[in-house]
Amino acid sequence: MAERRDAARPLLRVEGLACGHGDAVVLSGISFALQAGRSLALLGRNGAGKTTLIDTLVGVARLNPGRAAGTIALAGRPIERLAPYERAAPRDGGGIGWVPQERNVFRSLTVHENLGAVARPGAWDVERAYRMFPRLAERREHLGSQLSGGEQQMLAVARALVLNPRLLLLDEPLEGLAPIIVEELLAALRRIVREEGMSAIVVEQHPALVLGITDEAIVLERGGIALHERSEALRAEPQRLERFLSAAAVT
Repeated sequence: MAERRDAARPLLRVEGLACGHGDAVVLSGISFALQAGRSLALLGRNGAGKTTLIDTLVGVARLNPGRAAGTIALAGRPIERLAPYERAAPRDGGGIGWVPQERNVFRSLTVHENLGAVARPGAWDVERAYRMFPRLAERREHLGSQLSGGEQQMLAVARALVLNPRLLLLDEPLEGLAPIIVEELLAALRRIVREEGMSAIVVEQHPALVLGITDEAIVLERGGIALHERSEALRAEPQRLERFLSAAAVT
């Protein structure tokens, strides 16, 4: 019975969403659903609206005024009118954990203080975050400003996890990192979504990296969804992405 209810009510349902910045409409008619325990890659060229969509789900970008802006439901509850902090920690349980491009770690606090400042009761506590990211355990007394870019990104992901969210949103978590750190962080993300069953949406410029850890993929183009397919299928036929992404991004 529980499986049937989950199938009938996805963890995240977006319907007819129109969003942008100020009076500028970036995306319109966006509709998709994500089941609990599933992960989604969000792909598209630069400027396609990937970050705008993530920002709208989080609540830091406003729904387009003056038109049918659509709906966002998390675990069956409409959240499109909630403030960002209400989406992160709703009264009825875990909400949205967000890892923005800017990381936004507290630079004047230690790693341990960064995690403790936001941690909420649940399966993901600070010690579990340290086990997922051993580098952070080794640097628990380092200030955020003393960490490398890759370590700051690990801290940003760990901070989102200790919120104990229902849904994790990651905006280009691998961008600008050294190859060895990309491998380390990608392995951690694979464990989080594959083994731990965390529901997640991952924005990434390089499909070859993210399609290996996600269940589904959406490609944004010209303000809408151009393609919604299983990640495995797109990995097997990368040429299907060539009309939407540059050849360099697909390989």
